Amino acid sequence: MNAPAPAASGGPLDVEDLRSRVQKALDDFLAVQQPRLDAVSDELGPLLDAIRDLLRGGKRLRPAFAYWGWRGAGGADCPQIVHAATSLELLQACALIHDDVMDGSDTRRGIPAAHRRFATLHRGSSWLGSPEAFGVGSAILLGDLCLSWSDELLFASGLPGEAVLRAKPVYDEMRTELMAGQYLDLLEQAVGGGSVERAMRVVRYKAAKYTIERPLHLGAALAGAPAGLAETYSRYGLPLGEAFQLRDDVLGVFGDPAETGKPAGDDLREGKRTVLIAAAVDRATPEQAAELRRHLGDPGLTPEGVDTLREVISATGAVAHIEGLIRDLTEQSLSALESGPVDEPAHTVLHELAEAATARRV
Repeated sequence: MNAPAPAASGGPLDVEDLRSRVQKALDDFLAVQQPRLDAVSDELGPLLDAIRDLLRGGKRLRPAFAYWGWRGAGGADCPQIVHAATSLELLQACALIHDDVMDGSDTRRGIPAAHRRFATLHRGSSWLGSPEAFGVGSAILLGDLCLSWSDELLFASGLPGEAVLRAKPVYDEMRTELMAGQYLDLLEQAVGGGSVERAMRVVRYKAAKYTIERPLHLGAALAGAPAGLAETYSRYGLPLGEAFQLRDDVLGVFGDPAETGKPAGDDLREGKRTVLIAAAVDRATPEQAAELRRHLGDPGLTPEGVDTLREVISATGAVAHIEGLIRDLTEQSLSALESGPVDEPAHTVLHELAEAATARRV
């Protein structure tokens, strides 16, 4: 493995320190992009402002798993791996911006969603045409820009060219899976939801692989790790990614807006066909099923309607079922970690990240 030399400070990094380094890498990268956009037109300022604001939030899970995937393969701490891992935040920004357009969401991370932000800009400037259409078009382009920049940051990370070329197929596979999963999510909304199995398929490809398994694989590939470690990362990362998304499904219905960054009940108003909802439908009495059909997906759902749906979902036993799945998947993930050849300190940190991700402390 041709890993760069360790940083002068040496030693393991804690999660908060890594978050700070990821934020600095993002800030530095966007500072480089600003004169490039300014050279095209000073009217592009709102694009960069929107990206900066979105990238100030987030849990930084994907960079963390890529970084510790590298460290678990024996890679040394260095600025280059932090920059390579940070490219995943730009990919995540693309996914979030486009997801909000598809869902018609009003907010993200406690601020207006990108399409709402640009609609407001249009409206406040008294421009011609539809503010909503301008907002959607701008958000699509903004997401595309983040997708392009994710590649740029990976290739400009400073890691050896052969390391990046090893990792590129993982990056490509991850993005294909993400887009495929996003389409399957849209399909579930269009057909009105289906089985728990179909909902879990969306979880696997839209979230689980992309959030944990593939970032770990990316770090391992950058470090030139043997195939056996990638297999361990899959056995650890895939069930953990599924547990993480199931936790997200629960928070989307029962979470505190101060923690989730989205209004209470937004997933219910959007009619998200999550595993939680599929489990509730499976377990519902005819009366409960009628309440679900009546309220789920109603964009004008009142706080009282949100409370009614929460009560129905809990009464079906769906929440308890999902909590049990989260526990089982997390135990499966941690068991795989214990059996695999993961170097310290990554082994300890990955154990802590598993517990934090499913308890949602990160």
